[in-house]
Amino acid sequence: MEIRKVKQSRINQVDFNNIQFGSLFSDHMFAMEYIDGEWQNHRIEPFGMIEVNPVSASLHYGQAIFEGMKAYRGIDGEIRIFRPEMNHRRLSASCERMCMPLVDEDTFINSIKELIRLDHQWVPPGEKQALYIRPIMFADEPQLDVRPADRYRYLVILSPVSGYFGGDFPAVSLKAEEKYTRAIQGGTGFAKAGGNYAATFLASKEGRENGYAQILWLDGVEHKYIEEVGQMNICFYLNNKLVTPELRGTILPGVTRDSVLRLVSDMGIKCEQRLVDIDEIIEGVRLNTLHEAFGCGTAAVITSVGSIGYRGTLHEINNGQSGQLSRDLYSSIVGIQRGEVKDSYGWTQVIPV
Repeated sequence: MEIRKVKQSRINQVDFNNIQFGSLFSDHMFAMEYIDGEWQNHRIEPFGMIEVNPVSASLHYGQAIFEGMKAYRGIDGEIRIFRPEMNHRRLSASCERMCMPLVDEDTFINSIKELIRLDHQWVPPGEKQALYIRPIMFADEPQLDVRPADRYRYLVILSPVSGYFGGDFPAVSLKAEEKYTRAIQGGTGFAKAGGNYAATFLASKEGRENGYAQILWLDGVEHKYIEEVGQMNICFYLNNKLVTPELRGTILPGVTRDSVLRLVSDMGIKCEQRLVDIDEIIEGVRLNTLHEAFGCGTAAVITSVGSIGYRGTLHEINNGQSGQLSRDLYSSIVGIQRGEVKDSYGWTQVIPV
């Protein structure tokens, strides 16, 4: 791997106490190209603008995917990444669905490690801070024929971030969406394809204008079964069981979701992955059998849900406050990520610097 360093780092210009999510990027990025049937020209180079042909297939037909993960600075000063093999597995599934070339696991993980090793000073020190890792792949063949491209680019960029929602541990308000659809079975809902996110913008915009932090997505056929919340998976602590929508091709197989299921099961709480009817959840609010609800994902880790707006009525959960299970799960996952809690699962990998 060729490594070309910047002449002068920008790290001295960074105020880690005042960073916004996804607005600041480290000195370097990883890059390679898929040409003539193979990935080549593996390199780390200064972060900066790239030149893209205006006829590139990704701009016209949306052949673009990405991943999201984080590196954490522990209380012991070590830098850790969390379950990168799961991110690679998900990237591979996205590649297959979008007819894009696979990246082998060693290249995926080692390129990230080498990039972080070089830009390790960009990993912020705070408990609610991390270095966000964004691998991205997009079609780069200049042609307008409607088919999978023959050329691709793959980049990895790094961005120091603070908490996604801010505050101590806020409980957010969700709008159950019945008008717009995020995904249907047979579509690309399980893939991290750029178009999946663009399709959610209008509903999210309208939700924010009405005071909601995120959209609670329902299925695309009956608008009845709960699927995801914004950029996260969703869980309900209902009748002393953890209930979450099953993976049936319409929702993202989240790394944090999988971690939550493992942790909750080891707590002795029964877990159910199944169809979750929105009416069942509203009834749980009415009967006080819905103890709490929370979203889970890489960006926010665990986010408590304080209320759900459905058909003109706001249904408050746990008096609009974050619940104890949400807090315990957040503490466990962040504790493992930062080396405060013993990693009994082998989820973290330390990056020597």
